[in-house]
Amino acid sequence: MVKPGQPRPRRPQGRWSPVQLSPVILTVVIAGLAYATPPDMAFSRILPAAPALAAAMWPVLPTVLLGTVCFLLMVGLSLVFPGLGAWYTVAGIVAVTVAAAYGSHVRLQREQSLFQVRLVADAAQQVVLSPMPRRFGAVEIESLYLAAAAEARIGGDFYEVADTPYGVRLLIGDVRGKGLPAVGTAAAVVNSFREAAYDEPDLAGIARRLEASSTRYNSAFSPDDLAERFSTAVLVEIPHEDNSVRILNCGHPPPLLLNRDGVRVLSPTDPSPLLNLASLIGDCYSTDTFAFTPADQLLLYTDGVTEARDRTGAFFPLTDWMRRRTAPQRPRELLDGLHRDLLTYSNGGLDDDIAALAVGFRNGPDSGHGPAGREEH
Repeated sequence: MVKPGQPRPRRPQGRWSPVQLSPVILTVVIAGLAYATPPDMAFSRILPAAPALAAAMWPVLPTVLLGTVCFLLMVGLSLVFPGLGAWYTVAGIVAVTVAAAYGSHVRLQREQSLFQVRLVADAAQQVVLSPMPRRFGAVEIESLYLAAAAEARIGGDFYEVADTPYGVRLLIGDVRGKGLPAVGTAAAVVNSFREAAYDEPDLAGIARRLEASSTRYNSAFSPDDLAERFSTAVLVEIPHEDNSVRILNCGHPPPLLLNRDGVRVLSPTDPSPLLNLASLIGDCYSTDTFAFTPADQLLLYTDGVTEARDRTGAFFPLTDWMRRRTAPQRPRELLDGLHRDLLTYSNGGLDDDIAALAVGFRNGPDSGHGPAGREEH
């Protein structure tokens, strides 16, 4: 039962759909057949199916009212056809209506519980994932997020964007695992980035802050599975009034840069350690710098995109897909197309969290392509 003051699930507005009216339609059809056919065909015996169907989609009171209508119809049939033996069916209608009313009550309680869970998940999503789109001068950013745990609405993939004195900084990453168990780690990393992005002069400093936050959060868990509790991440910096993109990759799928010459995979020269594993494999962070032109598109994504499979088990060919984006597109158009084609490719069977950020450069400086340098810290 919904308590006073609690938010309630939204009810559909306007006219009822044919599906919602199907218990009434079923009742009318059965009653019509019972009156129009010989008594020995006994169509009236399936009248209890109407309140049983109503319990799956109606509240308690309408379900009971429909059961009452069926009860009265059966009484009327017994008067029209005295030898019908309708009293057994009448008793069945009463029993099914009582059971249907209870089933409707239980269903409404579960719907309310699910509604409360979704409210909590929505609140968590607003904490972990910033609203998009964002535009900072010539930089336009859009996002795509699909959680594998559909009812949870949020999973282990994360992203964040910040406009700092050092430039526009982006984070995208993936916590090992999916669903609500990964949300805590994602929140710890994102919250750390929100502070470090404004304080640290370089991406290596941000990465060390993220590593420290991830380590502190995971210290509450058993040390036996430390190697299994890690995150991958990509840090991106787009300096103000510059024609470069700086990228620090902590074991994450490399970003893709779409320009007039084609698609370039921005792989790291030297990989940086995964978050929460620097103490095991070292904390040497490497930042690569790439150039761009005003019409370039940068795509950041998690492995849920590249690991989407078709019916034959083949992975989604993201690089080839990007290469076919010939006409200049806004970031929103790029992500909408990616979302649509992922669903088509996997036949709607996406089974991993998916996050993506599309970055467009508008009215920015023009320059050539290729790496402009590399920094080590």
